[in-house]
Amino acid sequence: MPDYMFLLESRLSPEQRAAMMRVQELSAALGCNVYLTGGTVRDLVTGASLRDLDFTVEGNPSKIARELEKGGAKILSEDEKLRQVEVLFAGDCEGSISASRDDHYVRPGTRPEIRWSTIMEDLRRRDFSLNSIAISLNPASRGLLLDPTNGLSDIERAEVRALTIHSFTNQPVRLLRVLRFAARMGFKIEQRTQEWFDLAIERDLQRTIEPEDAGSELRAVAREERPSVVLKAWEEHDLLDAVSPVLAKKHPDYEAISRLMKVREDLFTAGFRPRLATPMLLAILGRLKDREQASVLAKAGFRSAEADAVLSFEQEALEAQKELVGRKMNAPIDAYHFLEKFPLERMAYLMAESNNSTALSKFRAYLNKWRPLRISLPAVANELETLGMPRGPKFDQIMDQIFAMQLTGRGKTREEREKILRKLSGIKEQPKKKEKERKPSKGADKAHAAAAVGAAARQKHAAAKADAKHAAKGKSLSPKAPAKHAAPMSHGRSSSSGKKSHGRK
Repeated sequence: MPDYMFLLESRLSPEQRAAMMRVQELSAALGCNVYLTGGTVRDLVTGASLRDLDFTVEGNPSKIARELEKGGAKILSEDEKLRQVEVLFAGDCEGSISASRDDHYVRPGTRPEIRWSTIMEDLRRRDFSLNSIAISLNPASRGLLLDPTNGLSDIERAEVRALTIHSFTNQPVRLLRVLRFAARMGFKIEQRTQEWFDLAIERDLQRTIEPEDAGSELRAVAREERPSVVLKAWEEHDLLDAVSPVLAKKHPDYEAISRLMKVREDLFTAGFRPRLATPMLLAILGRLKDREQASVLAKAGFRSAEADAVLSFEQEALEAQKELVGRKMNAPIDAYHFLEKFPLERMAYLMAESNNSTALSKFRAYLNKWRPLRISLPAVANELETLGMPRGPKFDQIMDQIFAMQLTGRGKTREEREKILRKLSGIKEQPKKKEKERKPSKGADKAHAAAAVGAAARQKHAAAKADAKHAAKGKSLSPKAPAKHAAPMSHGRSSSSGKKSHGRK
């Protein structure tokens, strides 16, 4: 049996893990059993990214939500009738907390009577088997997998299976939902479920979909990783008209959706987890005029405040862009601090739709250059500390200065950073210590003297050898020189003696 808790904790982000632990603690303190259910468990089993945390408690989740709110969580919406709370946990982690319930239908197609129940009854009343799996978070059974409808087998077969023959009759919005799950996960619709689906279409049950239910599906599509696939599946089955006849006639703006999806990948690569529901919704409705967009949102059950936030989103993003490209943001450090607080969904929208080259270059610089420099700043802080600078206000001020310089391209190498850090901190480089001359040992003295004597002897021997060679050369040259001058002298003497001799005769 797989260790689902280990698998879960290894897949959760630190923020999601902290949120899960907090819900466990509060549930135990309030005496409620709590389970991780629905899409979270489905995505865990299939290996998909865990976007939301869906909790189900056997009790009233409002008390847990109130305590979470005290700790920094934000209540996005609350349905008191269904006892369901949408929560933005601390750390921008989305999720929901719902009460376990059973929907009792007097006859198919009527509104259900809600009865508060156990977790097993809650799982059996759900729409599809792959959404009817839970993991216990309770101390006595932590990590226990609950699968009363055999949803794991359907996931292994890559099928979406409805739980009852009345699934689409009781809730016609499931016609949209079954296509959304199949398109998102690349699953096929189970054979019997496909027959029920076709029968519901023949009976025109899609025309009975409540506008608010269709609006919920539109919201869900805007949060999908591949909304185009879902929208095309709806169009293929002529179900987009159930969401909005105007949208069905003019079609979603698939090019705008593709641009935004590409930007989302860039943000993921940069280490962000953006929530792009609002800009994606605008992309889906991109072919509609402003008044048509307002009409679609109103009919889809969007509250006035929600609709205004969507419709004013573009103008607010453009105003922020105008500030970004203004003179006050010429310095990279000023632009960085501005973008550091810039909402990611606005940044994504402008990166996908803006034609302002200055703004786009600053967005790219922030994601690919400035932010990585900021992440590596602790290493520079260690370098400054190594130089002897104690941490404190001046230390932080120097780090801000060096970061501002790095944004302009300075301080890329360690040697260059050290020079800058020394200049900013006033820490001078210590002079190098001169090596003291070591006194030679007695053995070294004797060796040195012996070497000197040997060198002198060799020099004397070489000199003697040179003198001998010179003397030998002198001897070989001395007899020949007088011989050349002796001949005339001999000739003179003989001549003189001859005359004398001749005179005596």
